Amino acid sequence: MKQTLLDLMRMSRICRMVLATCLGSFILVIFYFQIMRRNPFAAEGCCRKGSRNALQELYNPTQAEFSAAAVLHQARRDQVADTCRAHSVSSRKRRVLTPSDLKHLVVDEEHELIYCYVPKVACTNWKRVMMVLSGRGKYSDPMEIPSNEAHVPTNLKTLNQYSIADINHRLKSYLKFLFVREPFERLVSAYRNKFTLRYNTSFHKRYGTKIVRRYRKNATTEALQSGADVKFQEFAEYLVDPGTHREAPLNEHWQTVYSLCHPCHIHYDLVGKYETLEEDANYVLKLAGVGNSLRFPTYAKSTRTTDQMAAMFFNNISSLQQGQLYQLYKLDFLMFNYSIPSYLKLQ
Repeated sequence: MKQTLLDLMRMSRICRMVLATCLGSFILVIFYFQIMRRNPFAAEGCCRKGSRNALQELYNPTQAEFSAAAVLHQARRDQVADTCRAHSVSSRKRRVLTPSDLKHLVVDEEHELIYCYVPKVACTNWKRVMMVLSGRGKYSDPMEIPSNEAHVPTNLKTLNQYSIADINHRLKSYLKFLFVREPFERLVSAYRNKFTLRYNTSFHKRYGTKIVRRYRKNATTEALQSGADVKFQEFAEYLVDPGTHREAPLNEHWQTVYSLCHPCHIHYDLVGKYETLEEDANYVLKLAGVGNSLRFPTYAKSTRTTDQMAAMFFNNISSLQQGQLYQLYKLDFLMFNYSIPSYLKLQ
């Protein structure tokens, strides 16, 4: 009996020790992930030996100029995270992403970068730059690459082409970035480019004819066949029509950024803005260690869609349509800290 009690006491002591060890390990795991959420490089070991990649330079900068920019980009990351938490129902309609959701994420293995491209936010030039970065010397000047070649799918590798394990590894270890733009300026830019230029006959046929047929009374035979003269009011009506969203996802040129890049599911390390395009883009290139040899291409500011131009188009639609469009793009406004345009007449 005495021996039995001693054995029980010994087993109890062993159980307590095992429990304490397990609990301690659990706390360490929690602590580790809390640290990793705030600073992915608290633990070194995910990156190339003997070198610092772009992600390390962003979170643990070695240069003073990087330190100043890091504060700005932390604020932008916080803005996205706060919006995702505040609007969790609408921003996280889907709990799990599939590889097909990652087709907009372009991967550069050489410099460990992942870029989510958003049409009408300098994505042609960014694709050119990514071709230079990942081309292993095939290209040296982004502007020597024809714009149509930049959009050939096989010229760039996207994240959906990897295995699940490789996707997860790259999402954890590579610097992930995207560029955004004031939502209504981007929308008007897409409209001007796809519906007011004669050469975009594919968009006229695919979308223009449908829009004219549905929303124009007494449309001419020519308009029904060509779809080349879609009015902005008709385009707006198409966008806010529930039937449009039941048919298929919106075209990428006017789809919301949060639907293209999934910023509530993917933690982007850097959010660049069209309004500070060259500064933010060249910051990415400096982080990647190529800032001295590669500059982001400049663009023709005279042709870009401005706030004044967007206001002109929005003045031609009803306050009801204005409000409906704002609701459609509301998360993009909030996530990326764009204020409600002063020209809107919200009911």
